[in-house]
Amino acid sequence: ERAGVDPKYKIPVGITKAAYLESRLADALTEEDDYDLMVMGRSQGQGCYCFVNGIVQTQVQKLQSHYPYIVVDNEAGMEHISRGILPNMEIAILVSDCSRRGVQAAGRIAALMKELNFHPKKVGLIVNRAPGGNLDVGTMEEIQKQKLDLLGVVPQDEEVYRFDCEGRPTVQLPEDSPVREALKGIIEKLEL
Repeated sequence: ERAGVDPKYKIPVGITKAAYLESRLADALTEEDDYDLMVMGRSQGQGCYCFVNGIVQTQVQKLQSHYPYIVVDNEAGMEHISRGILPNMEIAILVSDCSRRGVQAAGRIAALMKELNFHPKKVGLIVNRAPGGNLDVGTMEEIQKQKLDLLGVVPQDEEVYRFDCEGRPTVQLPEDSPVREALKGIIEKLEL
């Protein structure tokens, strides 16, 4: 405590930092009937996260043998790609809002994956929060210019906003929700 460290996260004597982080990652795994979920928090301040990223990469590789699918939801940006945390992904799904700049950023991420010799079987784009579930001509032109495969468009939905404000999980959206319908179409396109 005197060193400014929260004692509940103190590494026990006789255990390596890697082993401690591995046990903390295992604690972060929530097991449900149809899926398991591991929520990764945000980074804790400034500094290099090479060690932590290495641990995450190792843990994902260990988990791969236990699950038919692993979905890794990264923060926006290119850091996870440039650090090579997920070099063996089969499907890379890039998500953008419906702006040209968002689509350009997705194009840069796709280009970076090629540059780093990542070879997923499929790279696709999902455009999120589109008014009325439609994209304008400029956004469609940018998707084509970036040579991105459009997997689907998820409409802006006030019900999703309301669920979020109420702290309700979106898996509880009604079956006829436009968002659920869009996601079903995307899953069909991915052939999962």
